[in-house]
Formats: sequence, structure tokens, C-alpha cells
Amino acid sequence: MRLLEYQAKEIFSKYDIQTPKGFVSNNVEEGLAHAMKLKFPVIIKSQVPVGGRGKAGAIQKCNNVDEFMLKYNQVLNMKIKDEKPRAILTEKLTSYEKELYLSIFLNRNKRCYNIIASLQGGIEIESFKNQIIHEADLNSFNEELASQIANEINLDEKSKYNFVQILQKLFKLVVNMEAELAEINPLVMLKDGKLLAIDGKIITDDNANFRQQTLQNFKQKTVIEEIAEKNGFSLVELDGNIAVIGNGAGLVMSTLDVLTDNGGKAACFLDVGGSATINSVYEALKIINKIKNVKGILINLYGGIVKTTTVAYALIKAYEDKLINVPISARLKGTEFQKSKELLETKNISMFDSVESAIIFIIKEVEKC
Repeated sequence: MRLLEYQAKEIFSKYDIQTPKGFVSNNVEEGLAHAMKLKFPVIIKSQVPVGGRGKAGAIQKCNNVDEFMLKYNQVLNMKIKDEKPRAILTEKLTSYEKELYLSIFLNRNKRCYNIIASLQGGIEIESFKNQIIHEADLNSFNEELASQIANEINLDEKSKYNFVQILQKLFKLVVNMEAELAEINPLVMLKDGKLLAIDGKIITDDNANFRQQTLQNFKQKTVIEEIAEKNGFSLVELDGNIAVIGNGAGLVMSTLDVLTDNGGKAACFLDVGGSATINSVYEALKIINKIKNVKGILINLYGGIVKTTTVAYALIKAYEDKLINVPISARLKGTEFQKSKELLETKNISMFDSVESAIIFIIKEVEKC
């Protein structure tokens, strides 16, 4: 489940991760009362469970009452990827020196967590090359590793202590909440060296949510994510144009990283899970077909419990039903992968032995579109 920003910040506050003061509303009168309490200038943010708010104009600065009245109603009625705002978050405008990036995600494939940090943050984080990535588990993560990461991204001394504290709190949050991802972007540096989480994202494990009492009031999904859940797989929409399919959150997330490093941008994160069937994968492809900005599909699959032929037969059926009309590149390994390669080559799906080769190919194909 992907939490809305204000929900993620509620979780942050429980772990003493500082965020700007703000209030959630659903109408302009209530929102204006909040803005007056905070005092102008303020920021209003659409609360939708998809990315791309900034580029769509759904995050707006308001300097006075007139601007607020006009922009609030615009943002409230603005759809992003067919999603209406669930609420509007009004926050006090924060002045800061620098934007950083910090995230932790569960790497199921390696049974550990990946920590990503950068001295650059913001809406173009995917294009930044100077990210620091570390693997850690419950035994290896400690204050010393957090301090090492702070040094590697070249934080100055006045911010280093605060960064180390926040990283330790975020790691504790991910473990305790059984989260697949916790991201702060941007994590901003104030003049006094303190750090503030201006925006936040948390994605939780649907299979573990029943154990998390805090999440019971947060169950809101996109239309597409609801369809995905009913069919037994996990899908999160992103802002790019290449759909990424894999099995296991760790494998999919690492594929996203390699795709980004090569200049590509993912349109969605689709984990077919460990109980995938031909029918469920076919349903997943139907959902991908509904995502308007998908120009290509990248498949990185390691057959274990789920045979690679399960995905192969679903792809063939999708082609026969004319469900797929975009280029596909695939890297398949594991159970019955040789048979899958033979099946898919007859459908003009480009097969590769390495994910890097598959990614380079699909990026070039998408650029032709």
C-alpha cells in the first residue's frame, strides 16, 4: 500500500522525524482557516497516491488569501493520472539551504535493505548519478554505518549528526512497519544544520498490513492498484514510460535502479509475486495496457516458485489478443527459462542474457516512439 504524503508524515512523526507544520482539509474554507493559522506564505499539495504532482502543477505556493482561494480550488479539482485528490495538505513554507535525498527499500532477493542517499534531491532525483548505495540488515546496520554514509555524501559537520539520527530513525521505521520503501525527497538542510522531511513516501507490504494497526485507517489505493490487488500482485504507478515487471520487490527495485542509471524512467513497479498464474500475469498486462504513458515493457524474471513459462504463456496470449502493441525486452533466468526463450522469440519479443542488455535495448526502442 502506498501511503499519501500526509499519512507518511504521520508515521514520520511517530519516529521523531521532523516535518513542516501542516494540516489536511477537503474544502477551501477549512483550508483557508489552516493557512491563516500557519500564516502566509504557505504551500498547498494535492494528496494523491501517484507521483508527478509537482510537474502537473498540483503543488502550489500561496502568498496571500486571494492566491490561496484561487489555487486551492484549482488543485482540489485537478486529476493526476485519473486520480482525484483524497485531500489537500497545507503547510508552512520552509526556507532551506539544500535538498538531499534519503530512502530505504527492502531487497527481498538479497534478504536485506538497500539504503540510498544523495547530496542532491528533488523531482529529478532519478537522473542524479552521485547516489550512495549500501546494503544492510538488522545485524549490520548501526550508527557507524549511518555515519559512514553521511561522510560518503560529503555532509558538513553541523548536518552530519542530524543526518545520522534521521537515518537510524528511518531504518527503525522500515523494520517496525514492515515497509517495502520509505523515502524522504527532499530532505532539506536548514541554516542551522537541522534536517526536515519536506516530502515523504512509504510503501508497505500488503501481506503484512494486517499486523500494523496504524495502517488500518490508511487503506486507499489508486483504481489500477485496487485491480492489481484483487488479482494477487503488487503494482505502483510511477512517472516514466517503461513498465517494469519482475517477481520479488528486491529484484524489481534493483531493476529500477539499473534502468535509471542507464537513463530510462519506469512507468510502473509490477511484482507478479510468488503465486503468479498465467491468468494473473495476463491480468497484470491488461492493467499495464491501461497506463497511458507506457511506451515499452521490460521484464526481469527469475523463475523459482513461479516458472518463467507462466509469464511466457501469458505474454503469448496477450499478443494473440492484441493487448500488447509496444516493444518488449526480457531477461529470463531460472526454471524453464530456455523453453520460455524459445516460445517468446516466435512473438518477436527481444530476449537477453543480462538485464543491462535488455534495458539498453528497450530504452532505444522507446526513444524511437
